[in-house]
Amino acid sequence: MTTPTPDLSQLRIRRDGPSAGARRGAGGVALWILLGALVVAAGWWAMLRPRALQVQVAVAAASGGAAASGEGISANGYVVARTKASVSAKIPGRMEYLGVREGSEVKRGEIIARLESGDYQAALNAARATVAETEAQLVQARRDVDRARRLRQDQVISDVEVENVTTRLKVLEAQLGAARAQRELAAANLENTRVRAPFDGTVLRKDAEVGEIVSPSSAGGGFTRTAIVTMADLGTLEVEVDVNEAYIAQIHNEQPARIILDAYPDTSFTGTVRQVVPTADRQKATVLVKVSILDRDPRILPEMGAKVIFLRDPKAQPVAAAPRRVTVPSAAVVQGPAGVGGGGAQGGGASRPGGAGARRERRDHERPLRRRERGAAPPERAQGRGTGARGRILKPKGEPWRRSRSSRCERSISGTPRKCRSWTAYRSRSPRATSWR
Repeated sequence: MTTPTPDLSQLRIRRDGPSAGARRGAGGVALWILLGALVVAAGWWAMLRPRALQVQVAVAAASGGAAASGEGISANGYVVARTKASVSAKIPGRMEYLGVREGSEVKRGEIIARLESGDYQAALNAARATVAETEAQLVQARRDVDRARRLRQDQVISDVEVENVTTRLKVLEAQLGAARAQRELAAANLENTRVRAPFDGTVLRKDAEVGEIVSPSSAGGGFTRTAIVTMADLGTLEVEVDVNEAYIAQIHNEQPARIILDAYPDTSFTGTVRQVVPTADRQKATVLVKVSILDRDPRILPEMGAKVIFLRDPKAQPVAAAPRRVTVPSAAVVQGPAGVGGGGAQGGGASRPGGAGARRERRDHERPLRRRERGAAPPERAQGRGTGARGRILKPKGEPWRRSRSSRCERSISGTPRKCRSWTAYRSRSPRATSWR
């Protein structure tokens, strides 16, 4: 069997066609173009896709302050101390002693704390020494004056010498007065380093510790304490409540009341109205009333929540309940074409001032009626379009018109005018005339 001989004449190298590397390069460029187009499309979709409407939530507060019941008018408030003070030092200094803690009972004039007083004590000692020295010189000056007067009677010395010793005596008396004043000043400065209780009461809170710098003013920033302790007289506890101004006419001084603490709802305390503050709060429409607690109880503490029921005469006529007032933030109230309303998450609320509704109303009111015929009379009616259905809008009878000339030119890509047209616009001078383009 004979094997066929291969025909090598058909083997050729095609040098006129594209190479494999060129084909791979063209395919890569096309792939990058496709990826770029996808990225641009994704970006446009992210920018133009509908977004969820963000809604800001605000709190609407209901004000009233009191309610009328069969027993009487009730209001809520807090227990406060009528006599309360933040005790501080008169002079700045470093505290070296603190003799009280929370709950300590102190008497008026008792030392609560003491500042470092070494320099003030030294100044007092120096002032005392000056006073003693001046007193000794004054005693000697008085002896000299007596001696000089006897010698003058014997005609031993002249009048000038007597006058000199007398003047020296008066100068020493004046110096003694100044030295005593300096001693009192040094003693007062030393006393200012001792912080005493201004009244009988109980320490509620410590505001400074030993080693801290205290000052009557906050000149040292956050490292300086302005108060050492906060104390109050628990014998002057009372309840402050806000009463609705609609019921304030039914409350008077010395009116009996019943007090119920939130901490002890099963126990009531007797009270009486001490003062009705002669001013009202315009924001809450309430009046502040202070009620004294007649039943002293150690369980009653400052800043406790309490409910006060103002008792009234059973023969008195019942008071009608006052309407409750609900206030919302001013930012939640918007003005639209239909009036005042609240903006809604679904777009159903009134539009914001200056928004689309207001702009549409303003644009429709200010848009003129146009006629293409030059020199024609102003139209009495015109075909218009607005936010509703199409119709004819009539100009108010007898209202003047304002005439103006306008023109518009369409430009080509190169910027040269290509087509121009002009018209005459008529607009009513009255704000009651509504017209459309």
